[in-house]
Amino acid sequence: MSAQSEDFDAFYTATHKRMVATVYAMTGDLVEAEDAVQEAYVRAWQRWDRLTRDDGDPLPWVRTVAMRLAISTWRRTRGRLLAHFRHGPDADVPELSADRVALLNALRELNPDQRQVVILHHLLDLPVEQVARETGASNGAVRTRLSRARKALGERLAEPTVFTTEGVVQHG
Repeated sequence: MSAQSEDFDAFYTATHKRMVATVYAMTGDLVEAEDAVQEAYVRAWQRWDRLTRDDGDPLPWVRTVAMRLAISTWRRTRGRLLAHFRHGPDADVPELSADRVALLNALRELNPDQRQVVILHHLLDLPVEQVARETGASNGAVRTRLSRARKALGERLAEPTVFTTEGVVQHG
C-alpha cells in the first residue's frame, strides 16, 4: 500500500463518522447523508495529491463537497417528508426522540445558507472565520445568518407542532 493510500485511509477513518453526522444534521436523511459523504470522499481520493499539497487540510474541501451534494439532493427530494408522514417510517428505522424530530424539522425550515452555518458553527464548533471561508461568505454575512437562524429556530422550537391527518406539519 502506498503512502498516499495510507494517508487517505487514515483521513477517511478519522473523519468519516463525524462527516456523516454533519451532513445528516443538514439533510435529516441518513441515507442521503451517507451517499453525499461517500461521493465527496471518492472525489477527494481523485484529487488527493492536490488537496493535501495545495490546501494542506482536505477536511473543509470534503465537507463543502458533501454538503453541496446533499443540498442538491435535498432540494430535489423535499416531497419525501410528506410521504414519510403519510406512510410512516420504515419498519427497521429506530424511532427518534420528539426533541430530535422537532430540531430536524426546525432545521429543515431554515434556508440552506442558514442551515449550513448553524451546522458548521454549532455542531462542528468551527469559528465564524472558518465558516466564512468554507461557505464563501463574509464574516459579517455568517454572523447575520447565524443570528437570523437562531431567532427562527428559537421561534419554531418554542411553538407546539401539530400533525394533521394529511401528514402536514403545522405550527400552532
